[in-house]
Amino acid sequence: MICYNNTNNTITIHTKNSTYQMKIDSKGVLLHTYYGPRVRSGDFSNWILQEDRGFSPQPSEAGLDRTYSLDTQPQEYSSSGVGDFRIPSIEATSLDGSYTVDLRYVSHSIEDGKYTLDGLPSFYDNGGEWETLRVLLKDTCTNLTVELLYGVFAECDLITRAVKVSNSGTNPVSLERVMSTCVDFPSGTFHTITLGGAYGREREPVRMPLTQGIHTAQSIRGSSSHQQNPFTILCSPDTTEDSGDCWGFALVYSGNFLAQTEYTQFHETRFVMGIHPFHFSWKLKAGETFCAPEAAMVFSNSGLSTLSQRFHKAIRLNLCRGQWKDARRPILINNWEATYFAFDADKIVSIAEKASKVGVEMMVMDDGWFGERNDDFRGLGDWDVNEKKLPGGLSALAERIEALGMKFGLWVEPEMVNEDSKLYRLHPDWAFKIPGREGTRSRHQLVLDLSRKEVRDYILTNLRNTLSSAHISYVKWDMNRSLTDVFSLSLPSDQQGEVYHRYVLGVYEILEALHQEFPHILIEGCSGGGGRFDCGMLHYTPQIWCSDNTDAIERLRIQYGTSFCYPCSTMGAHVSAVPNGMTRRCVPLHTRGVVAEAGTFGYELDLNELSEEELAEVPQQIAHFKKNWELVTKGTYYRLGNPFEEAPFYGWMHVSEDQTRALASVVTGVGHANPIRGILRMKGLDPNRDYKVNGTVYGGDVLLHVGISLPILDEYRAVQFEIEAV
Repeated sequence: MICYNNTNNTITIHTKNSTYQMKIDSKGVLLHTYYGPRVRSGDFSNWILQEDRGFSPQPSEAGLDRTYSLDTQPQEYSSSGVGDFRIPSIEATSLDGSYTVDLRYVSHSIEDGKYTLDGLPSFYDNGGEWETLRVLLKDTCTNLTVELLYGVFAECDLITRAVKVSNSGTNPVSLERVMSTCVDFPSGTFHTITLGGAYGREREPVRMPLTQGIHTAQSIRGSSSHQQNPFTILCSPDTTEDSGDCWGFALVYSGNFLAQTEYTQFHETRFVMGIHPFHFSWKLKAGETFCAPEAAMVFSNSGLSTLSQRFHKAIRLNLCRGQWKDARRPILINNWEATYFAFDADKIVSIAEKASKVGVEMMVMDDGWFGERNDDFRGLGDWDVNEKKLPGGLSALAERIEALGMKFGLWVEPEMVNEDSKLYRLHPDWAFKIPGREGTRSRHQLVLDLSRKEVRDYILTNLRNTLSSAHISYVKWDMNRSLTDVFSLSLPSDQQGEVYHRYVLGVYEILEALHQEFPHILIEGCSGGGGRFDCGMLHYTPQIWCSDNTDAIERLRIQYGTSFCYPCSTMGAHVSAVPNGMTRRCVPLHTRGVVAEAGTFGYELDLNELSEEELAEVPQQIAHFKKNWELVTKGTYYRLGNPFEEAPFYGWMHVSEDQTRALASVVTGVGHANPIRGILRMKGLDPNRDYKVNGTVYGGDVLLHVGISLPILDEYRAVQFEIEAV
């Protein structure tokens, strides 16, 4: 619910459990006055103290009043160059070379439904659930107008924000910084939680207390990256999984991002998030508009679990789209870790034959099926089938796979090109390269310039031809390097700062076309695993390969960190071979299955190499996943412990919305002599109900507060508890 009070000039947003407020002050500055637990109506600006602060200057409207300074006002969208020395939300260069942007309130409107953003992913209205607030600000000197957009999804306590900047003047302006959200808090006693890591160690939660200065999470790699994720939590120091105040911020964007938290001189806090200003400059001509990506905000006063659960529901139902967003995904097997590049049609079919007998539903052919792609030195960009490997092309292979009762899918990496390819020899200028400089390779490949229409058309034409050439049900869309040498020959020198963003828009344009033209195809996002796991990609690909690291024990950590924002239904997770290719660790097949079952579930190995005992276990794993997929996908998710801490076990739970069914999963940690017995205390159950747990009846209150004593098991063993109300 969005309310405007014309007496005190406040605009208040109420969700089910939170309230957010802004106020138009007497000088036309749009102040931020509150974001926290839901409260009744009123003016919440009483915490703003107007007093003379040394070295905090006054705007002209203040006259001789030294108690009013933009440096001390909590702003809804912070200015730059006019006395607020905290993080600015916007920066722009005018024709005269000045950088100042000073915004004042013009008007606002409230409407039913959710705003949309052309060319950019965003949360969407699923049928009359949303409201939109539009607030117009203006810099009267440059004639820049800034439209602040707010989408309100009350049921999920979700508020989305986006920004449109228009040049209503006559001279061009260069935007150097446009943040998507800015929130000022009256306190600095926060912890920040960001998701750091590296390739193969994605989304490791990092919790730190705020100290004076600026704390940053960012990527300048051209994608959201393995190293940082466009998601940040601010929380009270005493916040736990089950109690305390916390605010989550997720950027719906897949390129360079910046999230900054500033603990100020007055022990207040400012948080901003948006496109990274690194090598960003957008030339805005007279009459043109720039749209910044969307940011999503969720508040919880009952701990981190509730915050995550609200994100999970909103992402699953109001960000992911299409027939696959809420459906059970086919149980697939991928040949990559079984064969790498060394395969032909008969080898693929032999893997599929074995898989079909144990209940696997889809065969996915990974890298190496096109051009001269027998290694990663050559062939990228040439999307013609290698008929030496696949006689008769994709259609012939797909028919053989379908004859086994399975669906067929394949891997693509359309954003990249090898220098040893027909495409590069024909169009070397289509790859990013700065004139006069030697190029930078990564994985022996270059990046295609998706800011150019002819490049996007080439990619889309080839994908259309490929996907129409056979009965293809699934595509794994990969991106195996970061962006360097970012320069487009199609743009003038004063627009090179637009290339990073135009590249991301190009990716979205192609994916949107595929979404519209091939709605039956399930597209899984991937960037060397989890290098582009973000809300932007989830708008087009309802699942993303969580990591190239498929070691089940490592995946416990990766999936744990991912769960702080992203639902289990989005996590691509497979049972892979042992010893694991990255860690050389050997983990029991049962444990590998339990961990993969917490995601989309599939296999990444050659079933022909399993023992008879292991092979007999595979159909049991598949049957168990099918039985519980709806609970895993649509149930409420709880973290039971922290796999980054030394403990006897780590666990998690999925609980049905009506609390009648649950599945608790536990994996033991590193083995020790004379081990400590673990006690599993469950979450999310009704304390006033009785539950049957693996055949034994317990009270819900007992399971929540007393718990179940776990058996002493060898390290890396898994046990699951099927829970049903009686």
